[in-house]
Amino acid sequence: MRAVVQRVKSSKVEVDGKVISEIGNGLNVLLGICEGDTKDDIKYLKDKILNLRIFDEDEKMNLSLLDVEGELLVVSQFTLYGDCRKGRRPNFMRALGGNQSEELYLEFIRQCTEVISDVKTGIFGEDMQVYIQNDGPVTLLIDSKKDF
Repeated sequence: MRAVVQRVKSSKVEVDGKVISEIGNGLNVLLGICEGDTKDDIKYLKDKILNLRIFDEDEKMNLSLLDVEGELLVVSQFTLYGDCRKGRRPNFMRALGGNQSEELYLEFIRQCTEVISDVKTGIFGEDMQVYIQNDGPVTLLIDSKKDF
């Protein structure tokens, strides 16, 4: 399981020109799921993301999303498993598709809502426009298998 985590001033998701989710200060998480991912991967990523000390205090990154009572927006993004090493078209063979991927995505959301009451989301499998006002900018890549 992979995530692109961005500290944001604001972020929103639109589908068909309508805003379906919106947050202020917090984290925008683009979440990719691959074959072999389990609830252990979900727990690892959830714990890591919610407790990352990437919010500023006294000009240092000392505070987590929980510390600043920030908001969380999670958007599924299978393209995080695009393999671009060969050719010019990404290969998405490692990305988990369909119902299995959606179940793990929803479980990630569920586990996050156990800690943060209001987690915003995109719509799984939809064509979405995601607007991100990155703060810093701060962008981190996290992989539950620690591939990078």
